[in-house]
Amino acid sequence: MRVFTRATLREFWNKTNDARPALEFWYDSIEKNHFQNPNEVIKFFKNADTVGNGRIVFNIARNKYRLVAKFEYEKQLVFVRFLGTHAQYDIIENSKET
Repeated sequence: MRVFTRATLREFWNKTNDARPALEFWYDSIEKNHFQNPNEVIKFFKNADTVGNGRIVFNIARNKYRLVAKFEYEKQLVFVRFLGTHAQYDIIENSKET
């Protein structure tokens, strides 16, 4: 799968260095796999959950941060829609539209 964009991840880990290992693992794992549906993603990332509308939320750095990504399985594309602290995630009105 192809992730859009690594620069978003890099900008975040440059500000929050403790997130870097988890974000690099997430990126490498997504790029190296060919997921066909949300169940396959959830099976691989045990602490991830679907939030609807093709989006999955991932716990990063032991749930200190959250990453919401939109998956387009047919095209094998992943779009980072949100990356921030758990507290910032909690105030999102609708993670399905993020």
